[in-house]
Amino acid sequence: MSYTVSEKRQRIFAIFAASSGNLVEWFDFYVYAFCAVYFAHIFFPKADPTVQLLNTAGVFAAGFLMRPIGGWLFGRLADRHGRKKSLVISVAMMCAGSLLIACLPGYDSIGIWAPILLLVARLFQGLSVGGEYGATATYMSEIAMRGQRGFYSSFQYVTLIGGQLLAVLVIIILQQFLDDAQMRDWGWRIPFVVGAAAAVIALMLRKTLTETAHNLASENKDAGSIKALFRYHKKAFFTVLGYTAGGSLSFYTFTTYMQKYLVNTAHMSIKTASGIMTGCLLAYMLMQPLFGALSDRIGRRNNMLLFGGLGAICTIPIMMLLQGVTEPWVAFALISCALAIVSFYTSISGIVKAEMFPVEVRALGVGLSYAVANALFGGSAEFVALSFKAEGHESLFYWYVTGMLVIAFVVSFRLPKKPEYLLNDH
Repeated sequence: MSYTVSEKRQRIFAIFAASSGNLVEWFDFYVYAFCAVYFAHIFFPKADPTVQLLNTAGVFAAGFLMRPIGGWLFGRLADRHGRKKSLVISVAMMCAGSLLIACLPGYDSIGIWAPILLLVARLFQGLSVGGEYGATATYMSEIAMRGQRGFYSSFQYVTLIGGQLLAVLVIIILQQFLDDAQMRDWGWRIPFVVGAAAAVIALMLRKTLTETAHNLASENKDAGSIKALFRYHKKAFFTVLGYTAGGSLSFYTFTTYMQKYLVNTAHMSIKTASGIMTGCLLAYMLMQPLFGALSDRIGRRNNMLLFGGLGAICTIPIMMLLQGVTEPWVAFALISCALAIVSFYTSISGIVKAEMFPVEVRALGVGLSYAVANALFGGSAEFVALSFKAEGHESLFYWYVTGMLVIAFVVSFRLPKKPEYLLNDH
């Protein structure tokens, strides 16, 4: 199918508008992960640094438990009432959660209510992100031009990673103007305020989106129905769940957890680790369109097989080498290598799921399968890693990640060589 210049511009702007909100959503969500080393002592009683990080990682993981509910709630909303409405509501909810964390008093002021309210804010954000992924992945897959859907859909992770990168950059800038004591006292609150303010702009952009859900699809009695999803598309759901588990676990291992790994295991300073991760995330972000375009040529199935196979072979050697790394440039090279492998999955994460479901349950199928896998494996990555470390068996975590990647590799053989859905959508 050919597109007019006007249609191309309209679709590209829609991708920009949708992905800008995605950037804000993930910036707000990841600010917590990157600021945890500064505020862990505020919300929890004084203890060993590893235990404090373990507590904050537990709250981070708890936010993921809301993702399946968000995936179901917003997926149903997107399939029955349109992708646009779902996208607007999700970014507004994220804004509210960030403001709550920014203004929340510490343990010394309100006691046990501090960690409780922190948990409530994270659960609220988890609900929002749970709905954000499915609606955004579905919308960007549908609005992208045929023959280039892998390339254009990859911008979901460009902005997702961009949100992480922006979170790190904001912290690095603050580190230049505030000393460590100021960052631990009040400076960590600033990124949450920035994220909440940016959400207002994203909200305005998302209100301009062109709806992609057809009226006939939303009026279908099965639209957004979880019963219909499991009755007619159970195989697709569990296939997506299988490879998303390994994909999410490896993604969070080499992004959000890696900063703590460099500080807590390789014994680098927080500033050095932040600098390394900034470079790695920038390189990782730039990889996404390249790997997405590759999938347009070799197929999503081959991309996924390369991800699972290479990941299973290389994860343990990379983690073992990072354990004793002393030079920042070596750490950068190793982490970038790992992220290049993960890019085979993340660049097509949205489109490879969207192609598995028909339009009337697409947002639900994509969002719920992703949210469940993230809740069980992605969000728990830091908690599991730190738990193994606290027990003196850190290397077991490397084997755990490898095992999940083997599963992703095997499950990827079930992907169709020619997708039944989305392929012929306009």
